[in-house]
Amino acid sequence: MLLHDTALIYGRYARQSLRSRFALLFGVLTPLLYLLFFGPLLTGLPLGGRGSSWQVLVPGLLLQLGLFGALFAGFAIIMEKGQGVVERMRVTPVSRLALLLGRVLRDATVFVFQTVLLVLAALVMGLRAPLAGIVIGFAFVALLTLSLASLSYALGMLVRTPQEFGPLINMVSMPSMLLSGLMLPMSLAPRWLDVLSHLVPFRYLVDAVRDAYVGRYASAHMLYGVLVAVGFAAFSVIVGTRVFRTAGA
Repeated sequence: MLLHDTALIYGRYARQSLRSRFALLFGVLTPLLYLLFFGPLLTGLPLGGRGSSWQVLVPGLLLQLGLFGALFAGFAIIMEKGQGVVERMRVTPVSRLALLLGRVLRDATVFVFQTVLLVLAALVMGLRAPLAGIVIGFAFVALLTLSLASLSYALGMLVRTPQEFGPLINMVSMPSMLLSGLMLPMSLAPRWLDVLSHLVPFRYLVDAVRDAYVGRYASAHMLYGVLVAVGFAAFSVIVGTRVFRTAGA
């Protein structure tokens, strides 16, 4: 029943996404601009890591897409609460876990599709990376989206208006982007900043995807990245399901 219910919810929101093709493509615009205008500036610079500048920049842009896109997913559920959609779903026998999973799996599908477009553009511009590493990068984007979208929907269930939701998300997203090394490796940072960045879980995902893009699949960064990504996803889904079950009931 869980699989059946999740498929129903996923199909509903997937159809909504397909009807908004412009928004689907527009979501990849900001990372694409970084790729076009920021990437050439890094060519040939010593970035303190293995691989080319593209193998440093592109993994960060992939996770940036998942980070910002998934964190703001909760805006949609605030609108649905106001229209009574959420309450109508919650009075049905559908599993509360399915109500969450259907949404976040749709989000993961959308953002993985957008990262595929971004990688294709990067390949045209000069990125060279092993196929297995690229696929691993997609998996990390999916796990990051699963985690952050779950927490975003949970927050959306708890707050009353978009005006409350936006500042809270910005308070999380900007420090996360700056301290995780999305744009440049944190190994270039002063020692104190590098140490501080290890408190941000996204740092481990970024390091893991960068290792994957140079073919280092058995590194410590990869191990830590997988553990953090899977653990964070499990924690987020549990929190999100509990909020869906209790918030406003």
